[in-house]
Amino acid sequence: MTEPDFLTMARTAYDTVAHSYADLARDLLAEIPADRAVLGLFAELVSGPVVDIGCGPGRISGYLKRLGVDVSGVDLSPEMVAVARREHPDVRFEVGSMLDLDLPDGALGGALAWYSVIHVPWEEHPAVFAEFHRVLAPGGLLLMAFQVGDEVRRYEQGYGHDILLDVYRLNPDRVLGQLAEAGFEPHTRLERQPADPKWEKTPQAYLIVRKSGEPGQPSQT
Repeated sequence: MTEPDFLTMARTAYDTVAHSYADLARDLLAEIPADRAVLGLFAELVSGPVVDIGCGPGRISGYLKRLGVDVSGVDLSPEMVAVARREHPDVRFEVGSMLDLDLPDGALGGALAWYSVIHVPWEEHPAVFAEFHRVLAPGGLLLMAFQVGDEVRRYEQGYGHDILLDVYRLNPDRVLGQLAEAGFEPHTRLERQPADPKWEKTPQAYLIVRKSGEPGQPSQT
């Protein structure tokens, strides 16, 4: 089966920038209280194993691990996974795609898509959300973070490198509607203004949703 172009584009770009990205993003959580607050809420609510889907260099996985979450990470980019393994040796990281996660049905108590769905074309989101739903147990939680908007931007430079990468800004109402169609119920929604206009150009959104069905009970979807 031929790999979609957007996956190839994202893998190539992030393989190229992996080390530079890790250096620049390493301390961002210390600068954005809202990020820490949402991750802390997720850590308190979630029960069971969590996978950070699109984990990059593992900075969010490592933070959740320090909060006591049973977390592992998966990323499309082998170079990003190599960096994550080096910087967070106490967390397990694997190479994989959010379109086809190597996990059994209902295996997770939680999933995290922290600025990772932004590289997926809007029309592919139902398939991605269906895969997230598949791997979560009934009652499991999904946390998403993304830039707010309704446009796609193509980047040809990033983190000091020549790259080619599309970034899709997302409408929170539309995302919540698609998540509902996939079998999720809303839990928490938060939006904030850019933390620093030098590197954030739009509002940022966080969504926590829950897979329909109580823990231990069959899903209704």
